[in-house]
Amino acid sequence: MVIVDTTVWVDYFRGVTNPETEWVHAALDRQRLGLTDLILCEVLQGVRDDVDAKVVERELLKLEVFDVCGADLARAAAHNYRTLRGHGHTVRKTIDGLIATFCIRAQHSLIHRDRDFDPFEKFLELSIIHA
Repeated sequence: MVIVDTTVWVDYFRGVTNPETEWVHAALDRQRLGLTDLILCEVLQGVRDDVDAKVVERELLKLEVFDVCGADLARAAAHNYRTLRGHGHTVRKTIDGLIATFCIRAQHSLIHRDRDFDPFEKFLELSIIHA
């Protein structure tokens, strides 16, 4: 399973062409893609009106959506945050830490356009799709 991050979905739905959106476009019919509840929330928050939000939501709900929040994952994400901080990398967004930790624990790969995930790959073995 490949989890597609908010940063890629935003570009995808805006029609931006980059290696990650091209990868998603090609993978939609040949690869299992998914997202987390947090990614769904972030993407839908960025849509300007309710009509467009319904279209985006309908497309995203065709994929598997994972519920990631809970005390166990929160503790693990906090541990990962401290570990990375110990390596000199401070993760800027809590949501990115939760998404990365979920992917690591569930052994899902992640495709993204956000440098906050790079230390998770380098130090915590997050599997990244490099488009």
